Amino acid sequence: MQTVLITGGAGFIGANFIPYFLENNRNLKVVNLDLLTYAGNLSNLTAVENHSRYHFVKGDICDRSLIEALFDKHNFTGVIHFAAESHVDNSIKKPDAFVRTNIFGTFNLLDVARNYWMDVANVYKKGFEACRFYHISTDEVYGTLGATGLFTEKTPYAPNSPYSASKASSDFMVRSYFHTYGMNVITTSCSNNYGPKQHDEKLIPTIIRKAISGENIPIYGDGKNVRDWLYVLDHCKGIELAYQNGKAGETYNIGGKNEYNNLYIATKICAILDEILPQKASYKEQITFVEDRLGHDFRYAIDASKIENELGWKSDESFDEGLKKTIKWYLKKYKQ
Repeated sequence: MQTVLITGGAGFIGANFIPYFLENNRNLKVVNLDLLTYAGNLSNLTAVENHSRYHFVKGDICDRSLIEALFDKHNFTGVIHFAAESHVDNSIKKPDAFVRTNIFGTFNLLDVARNYWMDVANVYKKGFEACRFYHISTDEVYGTLGATGLFTEKTPYAPNSPYSASKASSDFMVRSYFHTYGMNVITTSCSNNYGPKQHDEKLIPTIIRKAISGENIPIYGDGKNVRDWLYVLDHCKGIELAYQNGKAGETYNIGGKNEYNNLYIATKICAILDEILPQKASYKEQITFVEDRLGHDFRYAIDASKIENELGWKSDESFDEGLKKTIKWYLKKYKQ
């Protein structure tokens, strides 16, 4: 039975992906490597912690000797690379951690995998011909859009934060291993994910948490910054599809076609909470505008037609239903 290394599997997207992937691929084992920083939480993986085809390892993707030892032990035939520092605010305060994890960590994984799978450039070792390195990126590498237009796979990179710059750098490293060494790599860039298991610091969990605790709901600037929202399980389906059927060396954009500004998101969540957990006054009265984030990109929006047309992916979850599911999950988490 073949084994896939999944990095950062205790984070938001990874912790949604692993149970889904194990269920759909009963001929594969998974090793989840995660450093368990503040953003990683093993409680998100209780459903698979005793699974016969799942194994967890606490460790750092920057630790080359650990990565090499894991390849030797488990004979990985694939890598699905989620692990990353991802919170833009944190990257503004402490960019060095983002450079280390997102750039050097990605290089480390790539280079160990190349040495393990390949004899020389463009020549895979016998039995490793189908090995693949899958890199999860973000639409933020493309910079910002005006009121119109969409990011495509051909949009020039123009990252505007230390976070997106570090992810862009890691994307280029992955690209270089395809063009220089002939390594079988795939990259996908996604829009803003939402759903269960996301860290409390992110926008939607913050709105829910602040609302039910009676605190001010902070919205940056005028709240008009627009994001394209993708339900996390739809993203997981796209990752599995691209990992299995994507063309080596290609990038695929995965987006939800749900463009909403931050103020709309806050107002929508408050309206749902008014229905399912009513209080004397509407939660909307708690919305407060705060000083804008440095270098705050105005709008992101993804054209997902490539992965739709070439691989048959589509998003299944409507935004309204996905948001209701998400709110109910967080209310249970926060014991409301």
